[in-house]
Amino acid sequence: MKTWKLVLEYDGSRYSGWQEQINARTVMGEVRKAAETVLGLRVELQGAGRTDAGVHAEQQVAHLRAAVRSQVHPLQLLRQMNDELPYDIAILAITEAAPRFHARHDAVSRTYRYQIATRKSAFDKKFIWWVKEPLDVAKMAQAARLLIGRHDFVAFRQRDPAGVEGSTIVVVENATLDVEEGLIEFRIEASHFLYKMVRRLVGALVKIGLGEFDIADFARLIEGRPDRRFDVAAWTAPSSGLFLEKVTYAASASNEPQWKPAPKTAKHTR
Repeated sequence: MKTWKLVLEYDGSRYSGWQEQINARTVMGEVRKAAETVLGLRVELQGAGRTDAGVHAEQQVAHLRAAVRSQVHPLQLLRQMNDELPYDIAILAITEAAPRFHARHDAVSRTYRYQIATRKSAFDKKFIWWVKEPLDVAKMAQAARLLIGRHDFVAFRQRDPAGVEGSTIVVVENATLDVEEGLIEFRIEASHFLYKMVRRLVGALVKIGLGEFDIADFARLIEGRPDRRFDVAAWTAPSSGLFLEKVTYAASASNEPQWKPAPKTAKHTR
């Protein structure tokens, strides 16, 4: 049995998320099909994060396992799989990994980025949420900083349709909000995320920026105190602006160096 670590990027616009589903086109399904076509074998495939429908990735990590009988060079596998994959899914790197490497379980943290446009763009519709009204970015940034630490995000989750339920407690390692060339970028890093959590947090931050929601109320919500006055579900930001930006592993999790994300000039703001 051979194990490989895959690093992928994809435009999620045409897919029903990463995770395979019955009667739905998914990124994982396309990657599995490509791997099994190239190797001629059934494979085990697992991603580090289950991105939702329409969500993109600059660095999704997956492990691929197959009972190959002959030597398969990682570069050859990368080239052949990319030839089989659709235009909006690309494998950036394939390396041999430790036999027990697990893309999801071995991940230390995931970083998501959400892009909010402050002006109309002729090219970026698939990768942004254009908010037409003026936003108080300083207040949004103040609220974002409150996310750092251990919080109960029960008010910001939607029940997972896959039936995966667990603790609503999440430890957020970092959360920032920056402005760059007409783009507001919200980044959040944590060990894991609840279903729809990031998009609902972004929706709440936009409400704060519009002056329709108080920071004090936001602080209470992230402490696990839902309030019926606020329809957080209705605030859910569109999937178009969300990217899985980076997955971080301990140095011992696989036998390759840490992957470095693309430089700022290569961001998806085409």
